[in-house]
Amino acid sequence: MIEYIKGELTDITPATAVIEARGVGYLLNISLNTYTAIQGKKEVKLYVHEAIMTGGRDDSYTLYGFYNKQERELYRMLITVSGVGSNTARMILSATSATELVNIISTGNEKALKGVKGIGLKTAQRIIVDLRDKMAASGIIADIASASNGANAAGVALSAQASQTHDEAISALTALGFAPAPSSKVVTEILRGNPDMPVEQVIKQALKMIK
Repeated sequence: MIEYIKGELTDITPATAVIEARGVGYLLNISLNTYTAIQGKKEVKLYVHEAIMTGGRDDSYTLYGFYNKQERELYRMLITVSGVGSNTARMILSATSATELVNIISTGNEKALKGVKGIGLKTAQRIIVDLRDKMAASGIIADIASASNGANAAGVALSAQASQTHDEAISALTALGFAPAPSSKVVTEILRGNPDMPVEQVIKQALKMIK
């Protein structure tokens, strides 16, 4: 079983990343959260979930990569829920951060889950019922809270520097049909590197990154 892959990031899109390790290129499916965390980096380490499908005409072997163990653990919890497959779980983790998802499930926020593409009311209810107690018992809530402290501090710094540009860009992207949560993550990453970038340039760059 592969625990993680560490190596050179040779190719990346909002949905996939290729990591070369010891001369082998590994294609991993990723969430938008992981994409935001690793884009622009040369060397990366992704925690791996292996999905092996057998019994059909063709067997398949797919790798999913996650920036940290907490996101992988949430993914593995999600795919245990009836009606939630690999792509749906990845969509949920692209539309919400780990902290947001834990809060959504802990508080029983069906409406927030229904806002994710492909999630209906029954599936949202099933996710909450199946995972609320599991998350509390696993200790993942405390782990995510600890891991998010640094990210929260960075978010405050960005807000002080470029909050107006950030808000205008998110408003425009939302009007174009993109979900607010993943749009915010991409725009935040852009502004961290270029806090003085004009809003129109931020929007253009974000459109290239979240398509």
